Amino acid sequence: MLVPVILSGGAGTRLWPLSRELYPKQLLPLVGRHTMLQATVLRLQGLQATAPTVVCNEAHRFLVAEQLRSIDRAARAIVLEPAGRNTAPAIALAAHAALAADEGDSLLLVLPADHVIADVTAFQRAVEAAASVAREGALATFGIVPTSAETGYGYIRRGKLAGGAYRIAEFVEKPDAGRAAQFLASGEYYWNSGMFLFRARRYLEELEKFAPDIASVCRASFASATRDLDFTRIDTAAFTACRSESIDYAVMEKTADAVVVPLDAGWSDVGSWASLHAACERDASGNTLCGDVITEDTHGSYIYSESRLVATVGLTDHVVVETKDAVLVVPKARVQDVRKVVARLKAERRYEHSLHREVFRPWGSYDSIDNGERFQVKRLVVRPGGVLSLQLHHHRAEHWVVVSGTARITRGDETFLLEENQSTYIPIGVRHRIENPGRIALHIIEVQSGSYLGEDDIVRIEDRYGRQGSSETR
Repeated sequence: MLVPVILSGGAGTRLWPLSRELYPKQLLPLVGRHTMLQATVLRLQGLQATAPTVVCNEAHRFLVAEQLRSIDRAARAIVLEPAGRNTAPAIALAAHAALAADEGDSLLLVLPADHVIADVTAFQRAVEAAASVAREGALATFGIVPTSAETGYGYIRRGKLAGGAYRIAEFVEKPDAGRAAQFLASGEYYWNSGMFLFRARRYLEELEKFAPDIASVCRASFASATRDLDFTRIDTAAFTACRSESIDYAVMEKTADAVVVPLDAGWSDVGSWASLHAACERDASGNTLCGDVITEDTHGSYIYSESRLVATVGLTDHVVVETKDAVLVVPKARVQDVRKVVARLKAERRYEHSLHREVFRPWGSYDSIDNGERFQVKRLVVRPGGVLSLQLHHHRAEHWVVVSGTARITRGDETFLLEENQSTYIPIGVRHRIENPGRIALHIIEVQSGSYLGEDDIVRIEDRYGRQGSSETR
């Protein structure tokens, strides 16, 4: 049985300001209309595979579940990592989940959620070749046939042909330009893709052999896991004791059974704005333009507008990205330095490193559109069937105006409906809740007023999504 395992735990800081810690690149529609997570799931169609197991950050759980639901795909399991510990532990948790669900062994197809693959047919052929050798006990990885002397990727040198794959002769760290050119010319090297296929038991056996401490922690963490709605919640205390390690270092570089399957399918890990630009369609001037953009004498650039007109004049090989709360302008040759900006934002404790102005919740989203002394204005969008927590505030009152849709309001002991253009007032200390009983999205303008307007001024009384006691607000 082929069980896809989708690793969706990264933060994608090099694609800031679109990608942020709590809304990372795999959850964004960067190439095409689907998000990268959705595209990863959809390219499995046609393979003889189960529903996917997704390993993700606990903070992303509702976004992951909603994105799968919106493309009519269900997860076999959504495993929640309480802390990021790299790929070796994440895959071990997925392997335990697969074995817990199956009486026999499973073939795990491990895929990062943030890759672009243009040729799905070629990808599926490579998967079938890797599955053939994995059934016999090999641990297969996919080596990307290089198209340039890239210095941003690790490399894999192939050895002797073994069935439908090559023995791995050597893993090589990211090379300098000279060595990368030699690797390209030799024809014996592939880019290290970070995608794998092996039997669940074989991976755990090799992990036990070469990294027994990681194997032990993951085994104990999964044994004490609990179910929470559709999620498998890993024990925090047990798992945070695990050291961080990649599967390459923990297993693949040490095992005698590692093989590489060549893959030539228009692959990109979209690891920077430059690589995203290369993966997108471009116009006659070599530009990728997204949103409300006007260019004059602009060439070879990626220009993105989220909320307003962006105009450029005389730019060459630049990236310009505008969001509701930040603007990035950087030469393509310097895009790797975007992470330095994110580090500064984090050091200065600014919210922009982790949150967008629009914040997504399991019931929908809210956007802080204005604020000042003792007031804040938000736009709430509640999806059909969405229900906010039953809650109260100690320091603020709230005024709600329904812009479109129908709201079912709980205010104290009252429950009533509000239609378009109707409003209500929630005094300080009164319990309240918004529900959307309709079939279209509910839009509400909320005006908060009071001495303290922070999102942590909340007493959550009841919550459909199991967030009582959580730090997540609303």
